Amino acid sequence: MTPQRVLVTGAASGLGAALSAAHEARGDEVLRTDLAGADLKLDVTSDDDWAAALAHVEQTWGSLDILVNNAGVAGGGRLDVATLDEWRWIFDINLFGVVRGTSTFVPMLKRQRSGAIVNVASLAGLVHPAGMASYNAVKAAVVALTETTGHELAAYGVSAHAVCPSYFRTNLMSSLQGKDEALGATMARLVENSPITADDIAAAVLEGLARGDEVIVPGQPARDAYALKLADRPAYDAVMRAQAAKLDGGV
Repeated sequence: MTPQRVLVTGAASGLGAALSAAHEARGDEVLRTDLAGADLKLDVTSDDDWAAALAHVEQTWGSLDILVNNAGVAGGGRLDVATLDEWRWIFDINLFGVVRGTSTFVPMLKRQRSGAIVNVASLAGLVHPAGMASYNAVKAAVVALTETTGHELAAYGVSAHAVCPSYFRTNLMSSLQGKDEALGATMARLVENSPITADDIAAAVLEGLARGDEVIVPGQPARDAYALKLADRPAYDAVMRAQAAKLDGGV
């Protein structure tokens, strides 16, 4: 397989580090970017940092095969607990970070008429549990953006892929912010108890890319949850509402 040139955001730890290592293991050249501890500093909320990343790629490689928009933060909270500042914070990083990265590199990808954009969303972009309105909304937006990107760029030989994992063991919870402590405790427990690792997700992503999957849902539990929503909406709603009642103390 021909080595590819890959830029990964949020690559200093967690899934970003795992994705970088997986690409390197198959012989790809990887530019790891993050706020610190990476090859290149990249704050995904900074237009200047994205411009610098583009300049670095142009000067070092001259082209890019895969852009991985992975950087993100954890958040959420019940509708009457989460603040508007929390909503703005998570959207600026988890959605507009992807928008900035995509808009920065699309001209290059269109000129070269090849490449792939991989956006790390979440199962929360497809399945929407209670207490996580902002996270669900932002990840659903990433899924929609990815689909639109794929439609727009298909004529240029550029593909787009949304990665939608469920809970897996990672350091993402270290970024969690918000007033809803009950929701935070629930999310932390689900992450800690998951048998799935970041390396598992990274392997599934590379397999999905090799197949050309436009939506990659790693892990059987995630696939089962999404399948339930598609096959039996009343049963899915009953599960979601039971979880909501537990979050609200059984009210």
